[in-house]
Amino acid sequence: MLALVTSCGYQFRVEGAGPTIGGAPTPTSTEPPPRLLIKTLINNSFEPNLEMRLTNYFRDEFSTGSGARVVSESEAADLTLSGQILSVSVPTLSFSQTATLESRAEVVVLIRVEDVRSGTVVWTQLAKGASEFFITPDLQFNRTLQNRAVEQAGRLLAADLASRFLLQVETGAFTKQASVAVPSPN
Repeated sequence: MLALVTSCGYQFRVEGAGPTIGGAPTPTSTEPPPRLLIKTLINNSFEPNLEMRLTNYFRDEFSTGSGARVVSESEAADLTLSGQILSVSVPTLSFSQTATLESRAEVVVLIRVEDVRSGTVVWTQLAKGASEFFITPDLQFNRTLQNRAVEQAGRLLAADLASRFLLQVETGAFTKQASVAVPSPN
């Protein structure tokens, strides 16, 4: 029977947007995606050069998973994302009587999105990304592991914020706030 079904050219196809969680109506927006300018983050942590790496993670994640079109400073933007890296910490997760066995890199950022036309802040978010790593007897290798964990935490943080931003775009939160902030001309 299986050979008969596969040989006759019968195919299953799925069309449309697919199911939504909770049975919510599928968002159908004819508006173009908002143009988002991502400014370089301000680094208030003691981790050197993290602002450029994290800003690049944000640009990558927001360009693929936020529902916005990321633009450069030379292009017109509807929204501007700015923010600051508040802290980078490395707490101990597990230890023995003589040594640390596992640590976690935690990166905390505060971002804000402004509507370019009205200058009003339409979204702020405090978020934290974390990634664990094991400690070895080699101190130099531990620093490499810590750097990788900080990078992983930054990537996870950027992906989380991009998905939260997408939720705001899909629900129309930015256009609702912009229409409230800017009175109509009539």
